[in-house]
Amino acid sequence: MWTEIEGNLWTIPAERMKAGVTHRIPLSNRCLEILEEVKQISNGSEYIFFGTKKDRPLSENTFSKLIAELGYGVHVHGFRTSFRTWTQEKTHYQREVAEAALAHSLKDKAEAAYARSDLLDKRREMMETWSHYISDNQAEVFPIRG
Repeated sequence: MWTEIEGNLWTIPAERMKAGVTHRIPLSNRCLEILEEVKQISNGSEYIFFGTKKDRPLSENTFSKLIAELGYGVHVHGFRTSFRTWTQEKTHYQREVAEAALAHSLKDKAEAAYARSDLLDKRREMMETWSHYISDNQAEVFPIRG
């Protein structure tokens, strides 16, 4: 929702997260540019990705359907996998930083008890680097229904 964006930070409330913990996402410069473009076609919706009805978000299945219709043999969750593989294969970012970006929690209870930071500053740098990596081919923002 647009109300979750403040400056270059997107804060997803705990009640919308699988783990029940608030998740802060640093937004890259390119992401902020895209959000500005999206705002121009948002028709005043409170949702960044709005559905066919103004007061409803885009359906979870819409992206899967769109990807299939475009002929890509991939799954939406693969975007997360692509990011994680990139951090492993192409960067020197710590595992903990990449996992925090994906909102994955630590399995080891003792380690989790002492790891209080969400590594926001390190994730901000990583997300800017990721943005540059995927922005080699510029894409036009357009309404999905358009």
